[in-house]
Amino acid sequence: MVRVAIIGCGIVGASIAFELSQFPELKVTVFDKQPPAQGSTGAALGVLMGVISHKTKGRNWHLRETSLQRYETLIPELEAVTKRKIPFNKQGILMLCSEGEDLSKWEKLIATRRSQGWQLELWDVERVRDRCPHLYLNDKIIAAIYSPQDRQVDPTALTLALVDAAKLKGVNFEFGVEVQGITELDSQVSQIQLASSIAVNKSCGTGILPLAENFDRLIVCAGLGSAAVTASLNQLVDIRPVLGQALHLLTPNPVGNPDFSPVITCDDVHIVPVGDSLPFGNPCGERDSFASREFWVGATVEFSENGGEIEANADMLEQVMARAIALCPALAFASIIRKWSGLRPRPEGRPAPIIGTLPGNDRVLIASGHYRNGVLLAPATARSIREMILQ
Repeated sequence: MVRVAIIGCGIVGASIAFELSQFPELKVTVFDKQPPAQGSTGAALGVLMGVISHKTKGRNWHLRETSLQRYETLIPELEAVTKRKIPFNKQGILMLCSEGEDLSKWEKLIATRRSQGWQLELWDVERVRDRCPHLYLNDKIIAAIYSPQDRQVDPTALTLALVDAAKLKGVNFEFGVEVQGITELDSQVSQIQLASSIAVNKSCGTGILPLAENFDRLIVCAGLGSAAVTASLNQLVDIRPVLGQALHLLTPNPVGNPDFSPVITCDDVHIVPVGDSLPFGNPCGERDSFASREFWVGATVEFSENGGEIEANADMLEQVMARAIALCPALAFASIIRKWSGLRPRPEGRPAPIIGTLPGNDRVLIASGHYRNGVLLAPATARSIREMILQ
């Protein structure tokens, strides 16, 4: 029996826990100082921009392709096991192209994707108007790219389902428990120190004994908290926060074509149909067509000044909302259900994400710093970690 500890239970940690739960020779425990799906996971929009990305080779494309393929089987698998409904939009992503966009680059990407077995389409403005009459296409919109095989998923619902499914396979979850550090006991075993403590009776009186547990393998996927965890091993994992804000809107009436409701994106503004107003699923539960009254709109990209804390900029969120209304005028009549923000973990001086062993210590693995692609890359990250653990 190999004892494995996972530190962090956002979408990445939960995905790894579920992936490892399939192997009975692994005894897996997950620690998080918060409930699951907090932090960047709870703030994410869940837009899976894989095929439509310009990554075409190497690790960046391999991770995207692996995740997109896995999502097609993962969602129904989790729903069957946990009896949870996971909102999963299979209508794709429609990206509007503004004037100045080099459409020849898109034509080249379309050809590349075709050779890789994936589909992308270049639409003219008239086709966009026909399929999406709710959109306002001014003279600056010159075309659109439709990616039918990209997806959108509710990150919180997905994470909770992954946790439930992993529990059913014997994974132990310890929430409300903070990992304060890691100590190497010998060449095979590491010990993690927990912030919680227990009272013990000794012959000389009563004392407090800090909790600690020993593990054969440790996986650090605590997002922005990963640096503090690995610091006890004298390892610098430089991950810095980038703030994002978003809104949850409710329109008076359904918006859009009930037979075609993809995620709409333009100049990094996303309009995501969500909510219980997506009723037109087939008997298997897949939502193959729907109209929505609820939308997520986001997200800002806000960096720290001088390395300090980031305060949400209300003006930037208003700009995102204004750009969304310019694309979809019906949103001007929507009420705001919720505003939220979250901190994305972005590696400093190296590409995102960080997946691999810590230098000089192959028993401690890190899967963190996914920046804006944590939900997209979670299944592929879990598979990579599984391969490292089982080698």
